[in-house]
Amino acid sequence: MINTLRTQYLNTVWLRLPIRLLIASGLLIVLTVKATLGQSTAASKALISRVIPDRAASFIVETLPASPSTNTFEIESVNGKIVLRGNTGVAVASALYHYLTEYGHCQITWNGTNLNLPKQLPMVPTKIQKSSPYTYRYYLNYCTFNYSMSWWDWPRWQKEIDWMALHGINMPLAITGEEYTWNEVYKDMGFNREELAGFFSGPAYFSWFWMGNLDGWGGPLPQSWMDTHKTLQQQILKQERDLGMTPVLPAFTGHVPAAFRQKFPQAKLKATNWTNGFADTYILDSEDPLFAQIGKRFLEKQTQLFGTDHLYSADTFNENEPPSDDPVFLTELSKRIYEGMRQADNEAVWVMQGWLFYSDRKFWKKPQIEALLKAVPDDKMLLLDLAAEIEPVWKRTDAFYGKPWIWNMLNNFGGNVNLFGRLEGVAANPANDLNDPKAGRLVGIGLTMEAIEQNPVIYELMMEHTWQRDPIQLDTWLARYARNRYRTTNPKLVEAWQVLRRTAYNGKAIRDGAESIITGRPTFDSTTVWTRTKLNYPPQALLPAWDLFINAAQERVDSDGFQYDLVDLTRQVLANYALIVQKDWVKAFREGDKIAFATHSQRFLELISDLDQLLASQQDFMLGPWLSSARSWGKTDAEKGLYERNARDLITLWGDANSPLHEYANRQWSGLLTDFYQPRWEQFFKVLTQSLETGIEPNLNQFDERIRQWEWQWVNKQNTFPTKPSGNSIQIARVMHKKYRKRLTTAYSEL
Repeated sequence: MINTLRTQYLNTVWLRLPIRLLIASGLLIVLTVKATLGQSTAASKALISRVIPDRAASFIVETLPASPSTNTFEIESVNGKIVLRGNTGVAVASALYHYLTEYGHCQITWNGTNLNLPKQLPMVPTKIQKSSPYTYRYYLNYCTFNYSMSWWDWPRWQKEIDWMALHGINMPLAITGEEYTWNEVYKDMGFNREELAGFFSGPAYFSWFWMGNLDGWGGPLPQSWMDTHKTLQQQILKQERDLGMTPVLPAFTGHVPAAFRQKFPQAKLKATNWTNGFADTYILDSEDPLFAQIGKRFLEKQTQLFGTDHLYSADTFNENEPPSDDPVFLTELSKRIYEGMRQADNEAVWVMQGWLFYSDRKFWKKPQIEALLKAVPDDKMLLLDLAAEIEPVWKRTDAFYGKPWIWNMLNNFGGNVNLFGRLEGVAANPANDLNDPKAGRLVGIGLTMEAIEQNPVIYELMMEHTWQRDPIQLDTWLARYARNRYRTTNPKLVEAWQVLRRTAYNGKAIRDGAESIITGRPTFDSTTVWTRTKLNYPPQALLPAWDLFINAAQERVDSDGFQYDLVDLTRQVLANYALIVQKDWVKAFREGDKIAFATHSQRFLELISDLDQLLASQQDFMLGPWLSSARSWGKTDAEKGLYERNARDLITLWGDANSPLHEYANRQWSGLLTDFYQPRWEQFFKVLTQSLETGIEPNLNQFDERIRQWEWQWVNKQNTFPTKPSGNSIQIARVMHKKYRKRLTTAYSEL
């Protein structure tokens, strides 16, 4: 038995328990995991009560024997009850979701939930048994913690952890509260609050602060934030661990305060710059003895505060190049980073995002990647192929040179709002790669989007792989998805999804979803640096899907998911149309036609107003909740103002008035459309109108400078926005369809 367990460990790199436990005693392993299962059983029952409180009594939870490398669940009907068995809380939750989707025709997503179970619960005719071929199901990206999660409280986090468990996630990134740990470490090293004031960023920028890209922006960070988020992290970790998840916590990467130079003048520091409009940050050389000392201090303090599961995330050179591409240098660097973890935790496993190998391919060639990876023992490093659906790095690194690795889907950048995904590729490629002998030690799948709460179809599809080895049959899956989401077998909606599959979700031509020109800083061009409008389909090809949804609405389909999708599809159609209207007023201006320019520019502004009205009917498309939740963390008016400024800045300028990242995180949200994007365009049109009237060329450089200052003023405003939806989504969408459908047919026929 012991030899069998050891083989399982070596083959799957099971990292939750130390190898000495595997070798020492099979009984010890069982006892250790059973303790966790006891917690997971209670946590599973509590999850069921939260998800389906009125039907929870119809479900019985039982445990299955523990396995170090395989999650397994069973479902069967016994004496009129539904029995859910699993060897972890996540497995039990997954059994519940399997039952809900396969037998109850339900669905739980960020953007619409259907839990309309029949009065008499369907029985399971024969026992269902499923095991995951993936040891790990990873979740989250550093960026997600800000583009989506900056202002989350415990109820929202609990809801997300339930979603994770239902979808089979067992390895979430957990970096909330990291600022509290670092504050304690640096206080212990003699730093005072004044010396750290310029170090900690504001809450909306933690992800890039943690990765060493910036210091201080959006601060100073109040102590009250650190205190409350220490508690929040403890709640998050307890819930995740009770369900049998293995959270990934942060480790030291070398990023230190600028004040470090005065405190330790002999320290080997390297100034580095992200080149995105922020001041230099400082990286402590891994050769400096302080590197290992600080790394040890941090992990010891973190373990004291939050415990550990021995998985540590560390990315020293996220979008920053190392000082040398010499493989020998990179080997020694990697050894020292890992050694800093090992000194604090002998069981430490380094979890590395593979983003640097994708984003900086000119630097990270085969010799450099191999040198960095091979310096660490194979069972002490785990690689995340962070955007495998876009460019699988494993294929050009010999499957990460023998390291265990996880196939991840990224899909969304910056929280931009668009219909986009690679349905065909996501349905097939994880399973194809799992069964490819060249894939080496592929041990997991995961979701690493920069933001969530959009395109629910692609995330539901991706996590379907958790419990199967074979590619997903997309025709069958889409029909089931539509039925579960819309509470109907209406063939028009299945047909609509086939249209969407061929258009917005075809995954061709572009890296990520297109934005609308509406969100770009005013221009004559059809695109801007961070408002990329190129579509992966002819815009007119999307119209049949819109027609089919409108027809379904007329047949009284009205589930939460349907209403969200109808609004999202209508939004996309109108957002695409903005490019046509822009071309019309550009043409009129260049031809000096004042009447035509006035007509088309007004039509452009009217389109923005219509979009705002449409999106105001769905809370997921509203600015108000984002700002309100930011302010809710403030203990004083000053803190509330600070957090609101962070929230406004991230989704608009992404820095100061001269930020090169402006619009990177643009959002098509009600409130933002009419209070930010529309007024910018109005000011632009005023300048152009004056030019037409005077015959003098507009000074666009002067306008650009003025609009930057206006944008910065907007970031610093504190006007309020609605936090509750207004209007009926279906009625508004039908009005928009009646108003624009013929106009669109005419416009696209003239292309």
